[in-house]
Amino acid sequence: MAHGGGQGLARVAVVVRAGSAPLWWLGVFAAGIGVLVPGITGRRIGVLAGAALFIVATAVVGYARRKRYAALIRASARAGKHDVLQDRAVAVRNWRRGHRWWLLLVFLAALGSAFAVPAAGGMLLAGCGAGLRLKAAWLGRRERAENALLWVRVDWLDGRGGRPAGKAVKAYRGTGIAAGDAAPGGARRRTAALV
Repeated sequence: MAHGGGQGLARVAVVVRAGSAPLWWLGVFAAGIGVLVPGITGRRIGVLAGAALFIVATAVVGYARRKRYAALIRASARAGKHDVLQDRAVAVRNWRRGHRWWLLLVFLAALGSAFAVPAAGGMLLAGCGAGLRLKAAWLGRRERAENALLWVRVDWLDGRGGRPAGKAVKAYRGTGIAAGDAAPGGARRRTAALV
């Protein structure tokens, strides 16, 4: 627990990015299995529909709520010296543990949809993962431009460790660009690259 009135803080970009890899890989796996099923529409239509869904999902997820994120960034305050910065691995684990049943359900739904439209459900899922990666990259560009990393209070996240721009979030906190163990955009920091 934080002492001296400090808050536990999680990186905004890490929380956003936490779902990108599981959604991407579950989507790829579901699409790979789904393409083996002839389905009602046939494989060719299924793959074409899936490609369209992938593009739409990437754009919708990647650009959703950017105005809300931008408003929270503008309202950000400097993190206090007693604030406790959460490790990247902890934020990712909390998100994935909190969403594990949801991930299983959407994966099963993507697999099941292959009997109607082969591969489309998996490609939709992969598009959602790509969209989250796109949003995290956008946040990383904002962090570099501001020369500050963005953090959100852990107690303002939802019960599953997500929604870093939800209604409960009033503003972000900022730290120097070298704080924490994640690079701008939420990726693992490559310490070897530092000079």
